[in-house]
Amino acid sequence: MCGITGFWVTSASSDLEEIANRMAMAIRYRGPDDSGTWSDGTAGVAFGFRRLAIIDLSEQGHQPMVSASGRFVIIFNGEVFNFRAIRNELEGRGALFRGHSDTEVMLAAFEAWGIENAVRRFVGMFAIAVWDKQERELTLIRDRLGVKPLYIFADSGVISFGSELKALVAGPVFDSTLNSDGLGSFLRYLYIPAPHTIYKKVHKLLPGHLLRIRNPAQALPPSVPYWSVDRVIEANRSVNGAVDDQALLQQFDDLLTEAVKLRLESDVPLGALLSGGVDSSVVVAIMQSLASRPVRTFTIGFDQQEHNEARFARTVARHLGTDHTELLLSGADALAIVPSLPEMFDEPLADPSQIPTFLVCRLARQSVTVALTGDGGDELFAGYNRYVDGERLLARAARMPSGVRRMAGGVLTAVRADTWDAVQRLTWPLLPERAKVRLAGGKVQKVGHVLLHESDAERYGSLVSFARQPSLLLSDSDPYEDHVVKGFEELKDLPLLERMMAVDQKHYLPDDLLAKVDRASMAVSLEARVPLLDHRLVEFSWRLPRSFKIRDGAGKWILKQSLYKRVPRDIVDRPKVGFTVPIKEWLQGPLSEWASDLLSERMIAKHGVLRADAAADAWQRFRSGMGEDPTGLWAMATLQAWLERWH
Repeated sequence: MCGITGFWVTSASSDLEEIANRMAMAIRYRGPDDSGTWSDGTAGVAFGFRRLAIIDLSEQGHQPMVSASGRFVIIFNGEVFNFRAIRNELEGRGALFRGHSDTEVMLAAFEAWGIENAVRRFVGMFAIAVWDKQERELTLIRDRLGVKPLYIFADSGVISFGSELKALVAGPVFDSTLNSDGLGSFLRYLYIPAPHTIYKKVHKLLPGHLLRIRNPAQALPPSVPYWSVDRVIEANRSVNGAVDDQALLQQFDDLLTEAVKLRLESDVPLGALLSGGVDSSVVVAIMQSLASRPVRTFTIGFDQQEHNEARFARTVARHLGTDHTELLLSGADALAIVPSLPEMFDEPLADPSQIPTFLVCRLARQSVTVALTGDGGDELFAGYNRYVDGERLLARAARMPSGVRRMAGGVLTAVRADTWDAVQRLTWPLLPERAKVRLAGGKVQKVGHVLLHESDAERYGSLVSFARQPSLLLSDSDPYEDHVVKGFEELKDLPLLERMMAVDQKHYLPDDLLAKVDRASMAVSLEARVPLLDHRLVEFSWRLPRSFKIRDGAGKWILKQSLYKRVPRDIVDRPKVGFTVPIKEWLQGPLSEWASDLLSERMIAKHGVLRADAAADAWQRFRSGMGEDPTGLWAMATLQAWLERWH
């Protein structure tokens, strides 16, 4: 795991490597163990690199690395987990190797099969830049699911790229004009969807894409997909008719075990982040079954009991016999981290779980350099409540007469969320178990707003959004493209459940969850590995019948079956808490002064992005207890904090 950056300029320069080093230094925490630069003065190309040494800690793993023939030069962030199998195949063809890094194997694969054909063989997470001296061509590549980031800036005969935006800001040229599409998406969904970024002239390389550049003076050519969720869906639509449950379960368990086993390759200490939920628990259970000593596991919890999952992680760790470390988080801990978030997340991201994610990564880094996580299980195997309840809601809404549906939506949204919460507290003893849901008021309001929309696509966009009309919050109210609604409409031939999961896999997973984990882990020089997002498991998940995901009204059926083999059912079968954050309590308490300052008319006027009247009104409604969504306020405050640091 590392940080990569570089650029290609048309104008001659004698300080190419000096600039490349400056760009790499901006992300030095991604690779504290080593650094390197390379340039081709004739072509105007330079690479910068920061190394977090994981495999082959010797000089033989140093980057930038040149292929044996001298044709290819590579910088690479991530891991190719099946590099040993590829190396054996290449050695059978006569290839010789100096060290035992995956980087050297990748270069030999490029020489043997060409870049794109080689990449199709890689199992892993990666962002890659390759300079082909023979063709005078720069190729940029991102892994299939978007685990590792890659940003690209293009303007005025300059192309620069890097693992994070701050590397591009330090490049030879940069334009900080903001992107209105990115701002609207951010306020609505808490993240900026690829290919957009916060900057108008920077874009993210899409997951599973490869970009070949031959002339930096010309407009960037379109990137080419070598793998995509859409193609996987088309090729692997879930099977129909009779299936053999046990055969599919065994096939899944074998794939999952292989995915975890591959990700145990490391020359440095390795552990796991354990939340106590199904996803991380099954990963840790398999890790422990493959290990000869107790696996190091790490979890954090909250001092607000309703948000605290640490006790479940403790129970799982005790049963599996891991070497477990736990940290409880308070509002004061959050306050201490918040000022550093704009530096850590140099593109706005308002997923509140970024705070505990950073803290658990920091906790783990005190003992290990690599940590496996359970990310991806919800998106692959229908783990979110919205896949079960949301599908039912959208289906019923589609059948309701338009007038009745809008009337019901109006009634539900007319009552404040805190009022619904008060009603639930009074009636709690009388409610059936299914009706005893956390944060009920916000969910009732969410249902109401969903019912006010006219199409399935708009209803799902409303279901997963926070600011319903972000244009009313922005000083520049230009319309923006809603990627969720558009993506949902493009998948109209799929059943509702599959449409929801596909949109989330293409956008929410890489642009929110994986971006959050990448920045939080790399900020403390920790490599996070995600075995559930092995692309072979993703492909397998789309071949599964629906009943292997949702059965008896609950999601992740197949994942739970795998966990039942390793952990008692009474530990697994419990209400889902999730990695939720007490953001309402924090904004009412230790973060109140921070948010008040950022959302003041003075600060809003200073940056000129938000509308002062709308933001101030929302903050006042929240402070007055009028049920304003705290996550939406968190997004506005986060944006203001980002503007203060970067703009």
